[in-house]
Amino acid sequence: MAGLRLGPLLRYADGSCATVWVETSGPCTAEVRCADGARGTDDTFLVAGHHYALVPVEGLAPGTSTPYEVLLDGATVWPPPDSPFPPSVIATPTDDDGLHVAFGSCRWAAPPAGGKDPVGPDALDTLAGRMAADPGGARPDILLLLGDQVYADEVSDATRRWIGERRDLDEPPGDQVADYEEYTRLYFESWLDPEVRWLLSTVPSCMIFDDHDVIDDWNTSAAWLTDMRATDWWQERLLSGLMSYWVYQQLGNLSPAELAADPLYAAVREAPDGTAALRAFAIRADADAASVRWSYRRDFGRTRLLMVDSRAARVLAEDRRSMLDPEEAVWVREQILDGRGSYDHLLIGTSLPWLLPHLVHDVEAWNAAICGGERGERWAERGERIRRGADLEHWAAFPSSFDALGDLIAEAGTGPEAPATVSVLSGDVHHAYIAEPSWPGRAPDARVAQLTCSPVHNSVPLAMRLGFRLGWSALARALGRRIARHGRCAPPAVSWRRTGGPWFGNQIMTLTFRGRSARLRLEQARADRAGASVLRTITDRELA
Repeated sequence: MAGLRLGPLLRYADGSCATVWVETSGPCTAEVRCADGARGTDDTFLVAGHHYALVPVEGLAPGTSTPYEVLLDGATVWPPPDSPFPPSVIATPTDDDGLHVAFGSCRWAAPPAGGKDPVGPDALDTLAGRMAADPGGARPDILLLLGDQVYADEVSDATRRWIGERRDLDEPPGDQVADYEEYTRLYFESWLDPEVRWLLSTVPSCMIFDDHDVIDDWNTSAAWLTDMRATDWWQERLLSGLMSYWVYQQLGNLSPAELAADPLYAAVREAPDGTAALRAFAIRADADAASVRWSYRRDFGRTRLLMVDSRAARVLAEDRRSMLDPEEAVWVREQILDGRGSYDHLLIGTSLPWLLPHLVHDVEAWNAAICGGERGERWAERGERIRRGADLEHWAAFPSSFDALGDLIAEAGTGPEAPATVSVLSGDVHHAYIAEPSWPGRAPDARVAQLTCSPVHNSVPLAMRLGFRLGWSALARALGRRIARHGRCAPPAVSWRRTGGPWFGNQIMTLTFRGRSARLRLEQARADRAGASVLRTITDRELA
């Protein structure tokens, strides 16, 4: 009899249907049965020796919250009989209830050794603990995980030992993840955390990858990619990363209608073993990034979320560097402008911040210019070394894309059909801050903000703290302008100022929307005097 290996994860949910993802120990029929009679079933599919199902649940009623259970071949496997948590529920809030959107990124999931967590309390664990202690209290309606859900290049001691039992760690890629099976170990370690497992079973989630889901600085430059492809381990690492991302994260981002129209999903489910079909897809994605779209759109009543892939969709040739390939850029524009006036709030999720501290922005723009040959071949070689060593690959390192996104945001936020707010949601940089842009001679009607929140659970080195604090200062701005002049960089088409932060710690940010009003709250996970982990509010303010 098949057992529940991982999950359930409540992924998509709207006013009438939902999807619930599970991994099982063998082939079976998975069923989700709700207390109010809504239900769904699906047979598992097979990838690389692992069995999965994404169960569509139909018949949900708007404005309800109903407990559910998971059955495999008719036997109940969730909730566990000894669970200390409240029942997992599928909630279908209405516009009248408002919308609570929590987000963050960068969760290193290694369990603490000896009971002491070296990077401090986990913000997701702490959020789950607060929700479990007060089942009727405030809770997110949706959780956005903005990258680095797993760390393929920074594994825990336990995973390192497990990998060492499979292969020789003296051979590349050493103690980093090498194949699909090792990726499954990362998800198993991360999502079996009891608090996080329950949290993901009861709060719908949307996800997008960042670099550590594959490798640090993934797709930094054309030269970087050439060097990686010259190794004998990179292709298997990348293909396994894309395949596992599709199974564990991307499938749940899609609506039941999108899944029904997806030929790859159909091919994987219909085959006795879907590994070959999924691997062929990953090979195409590696050969031609424009052939695959990882970005997606979700509408939550009158709030629109556009989750943008800022990793795999890049154009890396130095003479036409772009964060998004041309077709992807057109698609993003269409999704933002489609039905303008039908949404009150626009959320643009991109793992990498659009607006950075001014010094960091100017250094990245300078680096892009010299790597492109603005100061000659010798400077270009130096620039490539600096780019990799200092992780200079955010939106600022793609100046034309930076300006294009700013122009699109200004267009979407201007005029009688403009939303009340436009928020760029990001992570990656291991701290939180708020920055607000302005355009010369142009004043959008929407309140526009860069909202950055990371990490959920990771370290923040002292050098990073000092650098990001300095990066916003007047001295840093003057230094940045001098550096940009050396690269003959055109000034950016938008200016911006920091209006909150920087804040350092394991943290999560929540946006609450009611009609055209919006409120932001940042909370950090800290240990109280008794040693228990609690969320403390760092800032709570109105956006609109």
